[in-house]
This record gives sequence, C-alpha cells and structure tokens, in this order.
Amino acid sequence: MGRTFDFDRETAVRPLGDGRYESRLDRAWWVHRGPNGGYLAAIVLRALTEAVGDPTRSPRSLTVHYAAPPAEDVLEIATTIERAGRSLTSCSARLTQDGKLIGLALGAFSQARPGPGFSDLRPPAAPPVEDSPVIEPPTDDPFIPDIAFRWENRMVRGAVPGEPTGEAVTTRWIRLPEGRVVDGLVAAAITDAAIPAVFGRVEEQIIVPTVDLTIHFRSSLPLPDAEPDDYVLADFRTNVVAEGFLEEDGAIWSPDGVLLAQSRQLAAVLPMPNS
Repeated sequence: MGRTFDFDRETAVRPLGDGRYESRLDRAWWVHRGPNGGYLAAIVLRALTEAVGDPTRSPRSLTVHYAAPPAEDVLEIATTIERAGRSLTSCSARLTQDGKLIGLALGAFSQARPGPGFSDLRPPAAPPVEDSPVIEPPTDDPFIPDIAFRWENRMVRGAVPGEPTGEAVTTRWIRLPEGRVVDGLVAAAITDAAIPAVFGRVEEQIIVPTVDLTIHFRSSLPLPDAEPDDYVLADFRTNVVAEGFLEEDGAIWSPDGVLLAQSRQLAAVLPMPNS
C-alpha cells in the first residue's frame, strides 16, 4: 500500500490530569467531513480504559454520540468515573476541541462473570480468507476517503459505492495492515470500518456520518489465541432508511467463529459533498 501505519500511535492519549486526556487526530482515518466514527470510538475507549485503570475489567459497553466533526487537530477527552462498584465500573467522557463539543460517551467495564451462557448467533457463511479477493481501492478517484486505505479488506459479500447488489449487507474479512491483535480498541474501530451496507441498495452519491454508535463487547479481548495477522469477519446490515437517517447493525467474529462484538449505529444520510 506504500504507507506506514501505527494504530497505537494514531489512537494514543496523553494524560493532562484530573481525568483529562488529549489525542492528536490522524489524517489516515479521515472520511469526507472528518475522522471516522469508529476511530473516535477507539480513542475515547482508550481514554476511558486508562481512567478506569483496572486491567481485570474489560470493556463491556460503549456508546458515543457524535455532536460535530472535529478538525485535524488535538482532541480533548474529559473522563469521569461515575461509579466504581465491586464488579462494574460505569464511566463517561466529554470530547471537545477548542471549546466546541465534539461528542459524549458512556462506558461500562467489568470482569467476566460466572453463570449460564449460550449464543444462538452464528457467523455468516464466508469462504476462507485465502479464497476471498483483496479489495484494492482506486487511487485515482478524488472521492475515495483516506480511511479506504487504512484497512486490509477481503470481499465476502456486499457492494461498493455505485454498484448496488439489491441488499443492504456488507461482509468482509478485515484487519489492520501493520499487524495488530484485535483487542477492544481495534474491535471498536472495526464496528465502523467497512463500506456502509446501505450502498448495496442505493445508487445516489451519499455520505452517512455517524450520529451515535453503541458497541457491546461479547468477549474479553484480546482472545488468548489471537494473532497479530489474524483477519476477523465483520458483517453489517441496514434494514430501514427513513427521514434522512439509517441504522446499521454489525457483528464481528474471530476466525474460528467466536463472537467478539456487536454494534448498532444511527447515521445521517447526506448528499456527497461537491457531487
């Protein structure tokens, strides 16, 4: 790809004291109006993880509301531990840039709890990684955002913009090109990493900026046997587009079918800038 990436550097936060952190946003994660929502979710999750300060408590839930797109500059994250109980820590964060509200977040962290368990969910049918073609974004298209080059994607199912398939589904094998184990931070970014599923149903040139994103982490991450070069299977589906908004439901699976995370986001439907 001809580019050098470093997820940990790009999502790093620097403590400022009193539960406040700052992060310098990286252009590699830009979409059309600002940075990708999953990227911002990973940054705020990192800040909340540091604020919680307990490696035995894994992220279980994260919700981010995106109030405004930030510029390519420093983002400040002010965290609050709302309550730290015997087994669950509830926390919040306020994202600002130059005094302007960018986003609000709520998180929950906990150890794994003993008790009954089952999963009726199954990963979608997918060919092996090596039999799934690599998706190479065109380098000569001015409307291709920077983030299109940030992930390694292999096609399983779904459309690309301008080539609808008749169903609002996007399924990909996906990983970071630099080799990085999928922990909670990477999983958070993956929930908003693929081409939006809506492009399988529409021909219009649109963008779909995230309004809110909720992630439920269904496994303590990283999994014990996770490897840096592993792809994960990411599946996204949209069922309703109405009054200028859509929902997208996502699920991320390990290579051997362990459910890592589920997500739901509400996104606005806007015309492509300058289109």
